[in-house]
Amino acid sequence: MFKQIKQLFTAFDDPAPSIEPHDLKTAVAALLIEVMRADTKLDHDEQHTLTVTLKKYFNLTDSEVEELTTNAASSLDGAIDYFQFSKQINEHCSAAERIEIIELLWRLAYADGEIDPQEEYVIRKIAGLLYVTHVDFIAAKIAATKQK
Repeated sequence: MFKQIKQLFTAFDDPAPSIEPHDLKTAVAALLIEVMRADTKLDHDEQHTLTVTLKKYFNLTDSEVEELTTNAASSLDGAIDYFQFSKQINEHCSAAERIEIIELLWRLAYADGEIDPQEEYVIRKIAGLLYVTHVDFIAAKIAATKQK
């Protein structure tokens, strides 16, 4: 009996599985891809906006964007939540940069001409993880619509 109790407590001492650390580019790309996937239909305009956004935001070539999106999509497929991605952004970006990332997410969501409720839900969830206030969340949404 004592052996079983001891085994129970030692099970709690085992370290939790570690979350794979991602670089900032992969984290941002993964969140963009998640917004793109949210409405379950892959639109050419969204794919184009994703490519242009990553090229411009990180100053990448076409081949680097392709490699980044492949890696980010793979990481996203293996993820159980957004924390591993938002953690990297929170550690490496200022509040203004995090708001800019939310604006990028909105621009991608607007790329096909409409916002699906699921896309808005994902962006809202990510904004919370990035500690973006509701006021800044709405301001980023408005700014993204003016960019269109």
